[in-house]
This record gives sequence, structure tokens and C-alpha cells, in this order.
Amino acid sequence: MDLPSSDDYQRILLSGAALLDVRAPVEFAQGAFPTAVNLPLLNDTEREQIGIQYKQHGQQAAIELGHAVVSGTVKAERVAAWRRFAEANPQGYLYCFRGGLRSRISQQWLADAGLVYPRISGGYKAMRRFLLDELNHSVERLPILVLGGRTGVAKTRFLHTLPYSVDLEALANHRGSAFGRELSPQPTPINFENTLSLALLRLRAQNAPWVLLEDEGSNVGSLSIPQVLVDAMASAPMLILETTLTARVQHILQEYVIDKQADYQHCYGADEGFEQFSHYLLDSLGRIRKRLGPLRYR
Repeated sequence: MDLPSSDDYQRILLSGAALLDVRAPVEFAQGAFPTAVNLPLLNDTEREQIGIQYKQHGQQAAIELGHAVVSGTVKAERVAAWRRFAEANPQGYLYCFRGGLRSRISQQWLADAGLVYPRISGGYKAMRRFLLDELNHSVERLPILVLGGRTGVAKTRFLHTLPYSVDLEALANHRGSAFGRELSPQPTPINFENTLSLALLRLRAQNAPWVLLEDEGSNVGSLSIPQVLVDAMASAPMLILETTLTARVQHILQEYVIDKQADYQHCYGADEGFEQFSHYLLDSLGRIRKRLGPLRYR
């Protein structure tokens, strides 16, 4: 029986369909798609063993080893996990790296267990390539406006009041300044690019007349904004947001001190949270020490 597959990447991504990623955890950690869940066919150790077998003895030997390694209870548990996912997400898809053996085997095992679930043709690699291509197309086709202004004018808050905007700082999980680090880590560069491309693709699907982006330079924290977008933003019209010094000071105090301290204490508890918050402030201050000069820093 021919099992279903699809290469309609735009429809899959824009629909928000749940994605069953059967790659090994080490592959998933490097980058995936926003709605993907990792339930691997092979764990990292098994993948490495089978890769060695493939290099030394060829594909058939590797397939045989794979079936030997993932058998019995191990196989039953993995198929059961896939089935739970598929039943909870009947409109979803599964994929491996290239849409090859791993996703075909996973799909067949699910079918053998009585559940037919579609596969993404070309796998992760093809859909990732699609998003990279669409990022370039979005930059070419969407008129870009850049929002600028001094620290504390609440650019991000203003950005969210407009319908056609993309919050680069939210996608990068960083506020884009020396004090911008969040409690949770930034996404991988691949995940940042994937979510950015998808956000722009959504705007194009809505026939957005323009997109507003906050002026970020070339980086947001440790993440680099794709060069094609950096170049487009550099030549785009800029809107300057202004407010009073008093309002700026109040906004900075609220966002970077009061709210941030509350976040740390909510995460770590009152005492440990205050200690962690203090380390965050001192570390962030150290990042602008040269700009402040020794007297102002002290």
C-alpha cells in the first residue's frame, strides 16, 4: 500500500499542523520547526552505531542492524508514542532528515499498528530549504519599515499595536540590549531563522501591505539576523518613536528592574531569585562598562 506524503510545505507550515520529528535528539536540538515534537526512531547512540555500520558495510547491513536494535519492547514503546501523538494530532505529519528510510519505516510501523499518518516528502532538509528560500522572497516582496528610537521609548510595546509587525526580539528571546538577556536561553540560529521566515510568510499570506521591524542592528543577543534582512532594513524608511525623559526612565525602571526582579523571584524563589537578579544586573552593567567610563560605572 502506498502511504500518503506531501510536499506542500507552505500549507503545512501555515496551517500550524503538529509535526512528528523522528530524527535523533542531537539532530532535533540543532534545529526544527515551531510545531515539531521529537519522538525519535533512533536515539543518539543507536544512530551513531548504525551510521558506522552503513559506512563500513553498506545500506543493507545498516538496515538490518537498525531492525535488530529497535525491536521487541523498544519498538513497541516507540510506536505507541507515535500513535499517541498521531491520535492527538490527526491533521499532523511526520518527517525525518531527508524524507527517506527513517520516516518511511516509522510511517510503515504506524500503518502496521492500524494508523495511517502522512509523511513530509523531502523531510526536514527540504522544508528547511523552503523556509530559507521564502525568507529571501519575503524580503524582496514585503515593503519594510523600521522602527527606531532611544532606549525606553517602548518601541516593542508600540510594535505590538500594529497589525503588520514582526517582533525580532520575541523570536530571538532577547531584548536586544546589554540588559536584554531573558531567563530562558535563546533559540538555536536555525530555529530563529525558521520562526522568522514563517512569521514573514504569514504576513505575505495575509496580503500585508508592509511589515514593521524594530531597529536591531545585525544581532539580537547572540543571534545574527539574516544578512538579506539586515541589508533591507539598512535602506528601509525609518519611523522614530519619541517620548519624554521621565517616561523613558519610568519604562526602563519598570521593565528592566521591577518586572525583571519579579520574573527572577517567580522562577527561583524570593531569596535565590534576588541573588540571581543581582548577578544579572551586575553582569549586564559590566557589558557597557567601557561606554560608561570608570566613574559612572562605579
